[in-house]
Amino acid sequence: MKIVILSSLSWSLVNFRGALIARMAAEGHDVVACAPDAEPEVVETLARAGVRFRLTPMARAGTNPLRDLATLAGYVGLMRAERPDMVVAYTQKPIIYGGIAARLFGRPRFYAIMSGLGYVFSDEASTRRGLRRLVSALYRAGVRRARCIFVFNGDDRRSMLANHIVDDRQRVVQVPGSGVDVGHFAAQPMPAGATTFLMMGRLMRDKGVGEYVAAARRVRARWPGTRFLLLGRPETENPTGYAAEEMQAWQDEGLVELLAETRDVRPYLASAHVFVLPSYYREGLPRTILEALATGRPVITTDMPGCREPIEEGRNGFLVPPRDAEALADAMERFLECPALLQPMGEAARQVAVDIYDVERVNRQLLAEMGVIGPDPMASPEASRPVDGTIAAAA
Repeated sequence: MKIVILSSLSWSLVNFRGALIARMAAEGHDVVACAPDAEPEVVETLARAGVRFRLTPMARAGTNPLRDLATLAGYVGLMRAERPDMVVAYTQKPIIYGGIAARLFGRPRFYAIMSGLGYVFSDEASTRRGLRRLVSALYRAGVRRARCIFVFNGDDRRSMLANHIVDDRQRVVQVPGSGVDVGHFAAQPMPAGATTFLMMGRLMRDKGVGEYVAAARRVRARWPGTRFLLLGRPETENPTGYAAEEMQAWQDEGLVELLAETRDVRPYLASAHVFVLPSYYREGLPRTILEALATGRPVITTDMPGCREPIEEGRNGFLVPPRDAEALADAMERFLECPALLQPMGEAARQVAVDIYDVERVNRQLLAEMGVIGPDPMASPEASRPVDGTIAAAA
């Protein structure tokens, strides 16, 4: 069987879907991975797994409809050239235009992996109804003939129904995110020294960066030795991003330690005691949370779709209201007031990662649903029980 994978960034093919794609190739399928950029390291990694790479045109962040038509035309040409039996797409534009192209071509089975609905469906964009209707219509066109739509949390399915992206007849399956390699992200002992909090991700307002900095200011007033690490990619061109001068001012004030973006976050997770993600972006299920859990770190995050799914309050982390720096600081201070919480909560975090979010377990569920492999004999019977129209994630 020939399988085409559509993505919006080549690095994500190995960073987020590498194990899934490699398993498809190992099962003997002809796999073609596609992206609008071609990092040599990614192309080489895919080739070692027996996967071909193809460039596909796309303006990742653009809103020009003519350029999006070029994306659609590129995908239609790809279908004609490759004649795939199956197309798997993830992220917004590959799902929309890849789904439409698969319908126009008529032959392949189409699967969409919805890793989050994004800003347009967040509370922040609730007044932009016209934009939401437009994006909903595009999504609806993209997934109309999808054999299955995978979501990372139940809230996304409810939003998709409410915005008429899907209807009750379409198959929507909830899976435990993209999973995490619990061998690569191995459990690490708690570090010595001052209690250290780590936030990592895209440095944007709706990721909760401002709340993290405000909470750091409050906590350091009482606990001046506490460290706050901030690691991520500056989004200076994004309207919700921060200027470089603003971020530097935080560091100069001694509130946070800015860390450059890296492709290996494990040393930073190992150096921290607690991971923090105060996001109010419409997440699917943040990979950073899963990486922190696998490392054995308690998590403080918001009681928001996607973020809350892996957290068992008081067992492996704490949930706080979005946009509430005071509540975030209070949660941080619980660890400072009672450091004995760190070890047992870190061990519980690791156990949740191994039991539920192991990438091998997640990929077996995805591949079985797609018919690439047979049903997983180790899966819980709960994994195939409909729950409010959605298939429950394997426990």
